[in-house]
Amino acid sequence: MEIKKSEFSLSSPNVSKCPKDTKAEYAFIGRSNVGKSSLINMLCNHKNLAKTSATPGKTLLINHFIINNEWYLVDLPGYGYAKRSKTERAKLEQMISGYILQRQQLANVFVLIDIRHEQQQIDREFVDWLGQSQIPFAIVFTKADKLSAPKARQNAEEWMKKLEDTWEELPPYFITSAEKRTGREELLDYIDEINKEIGK
Repeated sequence: MEIKKSEFSLSSPNVSKCPKDTKAEYAFIGRSNVGKSSLINMLCNHKNLAKTSATPGKTLLINHFIINNEWYLVDLPGYGYAKRSKTERAKLEQMISGYILQRQQLANVFVLIDIRHEQQQIDREFVDWLGQSQIPFAIVFTKADKLSAPKARQNAEEWMKKLEDTWEELPPYFITSAEKRTGREELLDYIDEINKEIGK
């Protein structure tokens, strides 16, 4: 798939304020500082589409970007950002779960994981929750340029293998680097496949 056009559409404080549209939506989410904005910008060939920030946890709204006038890329707030108050965290969690569970246009969630780290409890809990909620998702390992290619592959495989303690069938996964544009085609082809399946 080639992205010819990508533009910001709308920021919403909750699912009820999201675009009144039936186009398929692909949501990107991960812990703060996982490299989400950089990955979105790389996918869309657009330097400043999603705002990258030196301060983690900047995304506090559900941000919709319209791609090729055909589907939406959705930038969700990061989860597990420790410096927020309990009230703020609860509000964000409500916003995220409200969108994921209620948004009928949602075709797939991409969960971003920093490939340099071992499986963290917060990521594992989120992935398990998606599975239990029967939400289609894929795992996207980010920052692969920070490791050698064999080490990146090994880390990703080990992370996925740990899911086998409770998962019968593992979700698909991708290894990416926003710096080196690794995994771009694979991710876009995957979105393209889903679009074709759902007839968009």
